[in-house]
Amino acid sequence: MIKVTRLNDTQIVINAELIEFVEETPDTVITMTTGRKIVVKETVDEVIDIVIQYKQKIYSRIDHLAE
Repeated sequence: MIKVTRLNDTQIVINAELIEFVEETPDTVITMTTGRKIVVKETVDEVIDIVIQYKQKIYSRIDHLAE
């Protein structure tokens, strides 16, 4: 799960695994695999970085369990 900010400054948490694509139009729009679209304040690059951090955290925990 990742935290993003809507245009009205409220933060929401979304399932990063359900992100289908992210685009700037000029606002950043996250389209989920469910078809739902979420407009957020973060840039596309920021969303990518947040997802990478999330994935690194998940995979590092899996690596520790495998040891």
